[in-house]
Amino acid sequence: MPPKPPDAIPSNGDEQVTAPCCTQTKTPQTLEGGRGWCALCVQRKMANKTSPSKQSTSERTPLISNPSDDSRRQPNPDDASDDADPLPPGPSRLREIILFIWALVATAAVIVLAVWAQHRNQTGGGQFRHPTKRNLIFMVSDGMGPASLSLTRSFRQHIHGLPEDDVLTLDKHFWGSSRTRSSNSLVTDSAAGATAFSCGKKSYNGAISVLPDYEPCGTVLEAAKRAGFMTGLVVTTDITDATPACFASHVLTRAMNDDIALQEVGAGPLGRVVDIMLGGGRCHFLPNGTEGSCRLDSEDVVAKAQDEFGWSYAGDRKAFDALQLGEKVSFPQLGLFAPGDIPFELDRRNMSDVYPSLSEMATTALRALEKATENSDHGFFLMIEGSRIDHAGHINDPAAQVHEVLEYDKTFKHVSDFVKNSKTESLLVATSDHETGGLATALQEPGHLPVYNWYPRQLAKATASAELLSKKFIQHVANNKAKSKDDLKKWVNQELVIPGLGIENAHPEELDALVNDPGVSVQTFAAMISLRAHIGWSTHGHTALDVNVYSTGGEEAMQIRGNIENTDVGKFLRSYLNVDVDKITDELREKMNIKQLGAMSMQQLPAEDPGSWSQEQEYAHLL
Repeated sequence: MPPKPPDAIPSNGDEQVTAPCCTQTKTPQTLEGGRGWCALCVQRKMANKTSPSKQSTSERTPLISNPSDDSRRQPNPDDASDDADPLPPGPSRLREIILFIWALVATAAVIVLAVWAQHRNQTGGGQFRHPTKRNLIFMVSDGMGPASLSLTRSFRQHIHGLPEDDVLTLDKHFWGSSRTRSSNSLVTDSAAGATAFSCGKKSYNGAISVLPDYEPCGTVLEAAKRAGFMTGLVVTTDITDATPACFASHVLTRAMNDDIALQEVGAGPLGRVVDIMLGGGRCHFLPNGTEGSCRLDSEDVVAKAQDEFGWSYAGDRKAFDALQLGEKVSFPQLGLFAPGDIPFELDRRNMSDVYPSLSEMATTALRALEKATENSDHGFFLMIEGSRIDHAGHINDPAAQVHEVLEYDKTFKHVSDFVKNSKTESLLVATSDHETGGLATALQEPGHLPVYNWYPRQLAKATASAELLSKKFIQHVANNKAKSKDDLKKWVNQELVIPGLGIENAHPEELDALVNDPGVSVQTFAAMISLRAHIGWSTHGHTALDVNVYSTGGEEAMQIRGNIENTDVGKFLRSYLNVDVDKITDELREKMNIKQLGAMSMQQLPAEDPGSWSQEQEYAHLL
């Protein structure tokens, strides 16, 4: 038996102090850490510390006891001995270990669930879930790079007297950036760029939703239509141009506009997949030999669209106005408002009674699709392209480009407002296919000291694009072949340079260049205003710059946050709508052969491989 402990010491009265180490009333002592122990246990504690042969408490006392062992244990009066009565384990240590294990398990569970959810979202776990009703608007600013935004932002501040911190609507929705290379070049063209968006795959320059093995790839628009969504295309260039073509047709090269037109109205292997198309390019829909046609065959695609596929047709501004900005649209709706491209916004605003703007066409399509899907279980997919930003870059015309970007920004605001106010879940994603022109908002002339500035006021003086001025000049020369060069120089200066560019001090060398070669006057006019505004260009073609990505945001859009590949944009579009593009690809490959991919128009192909267009061929086709 252990010695009888001393009597307990009263504390602040007659109450007894019980040490935490035993159930008997003992005289408390203080060990390290300030903890109270009875005198007997202090002795045992010190003995354990000085005896190396003794096991430590942690070694001899399990953290979690076995209940079955406790139930079998009988009380033993000798338990008070040194060997049988160690200090009890600290409850805080046990609690820490349990919490650590719990946190580890919880973290692992969260990671596993996140990976599973992402995989299910991307693949559907082998099958696609029934999609919720939602709208997706995808905007493309063809040829617009980061410098175009800087140019336009400063120009807008200048002409409206805005503070230096005023920004564009696009700036408020900046989301990330995209890399742009194609499968066969570090510098993409619009066809390969749009194929990355529509199919989520890299392809060769010139390919219209066809892969490097010359097999078609299904598009997000086609898959959306098959899933029950309504679809639309709105552009300011030909509706058969590379970007819109990549969403609703499949041909070996972008030059096959005649085949593209047929597929877009429904004469392709999938039938009609577009519900509304608004833009230019009427000449590719009219039979060869009729006024305004540029087709190589006698197919009347407008008549075919109406008779075989039920399209309603609007061919001019009056017919567009009858649509009442989407309130009076009869689906499917085809609107072709120019023989080729709709004029640059800088010129169109002076011809608004002839041509609708990008923002007007986009508003019309949005409202029409919204009304048409009010009672549907699905929403719509709409692609809107600011097409002619690219063309302004090709001819190096800063005045034309700045007004194109302003109109695109205006359209972006209309769409973002629609997304904000829509009763249906909606998302806006916007990006560019590439940058065009190698634009620099500064210029140091050879032999001059550096001037760290550029001059928006010079662009504000322009009332016409270099394209329009060149057309007028070429037409005047053709109608006045007897005019001397001196008379031509006087005419072009007084009638075009001064009123059109706002340049009153044209150099004799500049006027000589115009008169000596009217055929390239578009570049000369553009160079004249670029020089005075101190705007630089590195090329008349495309560049390999990364381009910006914009979005109205949301949790799902985080998938395209940061710096991404252009194919990531395409993959996200299908993911957001949760449509099966691969199934469309399989169907296309069963139904399409090389003839249906464009062999009927093979005479339009260059002699080389369809993916090997030279810059000269690309530029000639563009202009």
